[in-house]
Amino acid sequence: MYRDESDPLGDPAPVPGASTAPARTPEPALGPLLVSLQLTDSAFPSGFYTLSHSLEGFAHAGAVDPESLPLLLEDLLLHGVGPADATALALAHRATRAGDAAAVVRIDERLFATKLGREMRQAATRTGRQLLDLAREVFDRPEITEHFDRVVRREAPGTQAVAAGVIYAATGVPVRQAVAADLFAFCASFAGAALRLRLTDHRRAQTLLRDAAPVIEAAAEAALRRELADVGATVFASDIMSGRHERAEARLFAS
Repeated sequence: MYRDESDPLGDPAPVPGASTAPARTPEPALGPLLVSLQLTDSAFPSGFYTLSHSLEGFAHAGAVDPESLPLLLEDLLLHGVGPADATALALAHRATRAGDAAAVVRIDERLFATKLGREMRQAATRTGRQLLDLAREVFDRPEITEHFDRVVRREAPGTQAVAAGVIYAATGVPVRQAVAADLFAFCASFAGAALRLRLTDHRRAQTLLRDAAPVIEAAAEAALRRELADVGATVFASDIMSGRHERAEARLFAS
């Protein structure tokens, strides 16, 4: 049926030679994704390889086995690293993007104060300082160097999560992606520790990581909504196991 091109109710006549395909949304740049992949790679020498995140303490006490391993990881994500480290990372990322160095220091001090055990405090600051030292060379961003200098001058504790927040912000990684990436790095480190403690094998470790994905998403979304006053973990069994681990005669991990 013929329809007049001037009819406002009709479909516009196609222009000869014009493409009828819908306009494509520009793809996001790959740079930030590549940064997050590099930082979460187990080959990146951040010091995570030396940590069990209290898992060795649970293993020594006989309080975890292959069946309960996923539940422990879930608890640590939702009630430990999520409310504490992931939340501090998100806050430090935003403060860095805003150019508020004083806020970064306050966040760093708050997170450090919530680490109840000496072992966990030392692990957080040792890996944080190592991460900053390497990242300032690899990425060459002034925000990273400035925070590293504050840590060297002991103006900030230099916890790993806050260091990561500064690095991700300085390299243009969006805050949501940064939080999720660091939570995944925690899970990968936890799975690696489980392997070395013979609580799992390589195949089941990959299943452990995959099954943790929805928990990582939930922990990340919750972390993005919290404020500075909310920073802090409530996995007290982990604190107890970490304290026992400090006094253990034989230790494979630093935490």
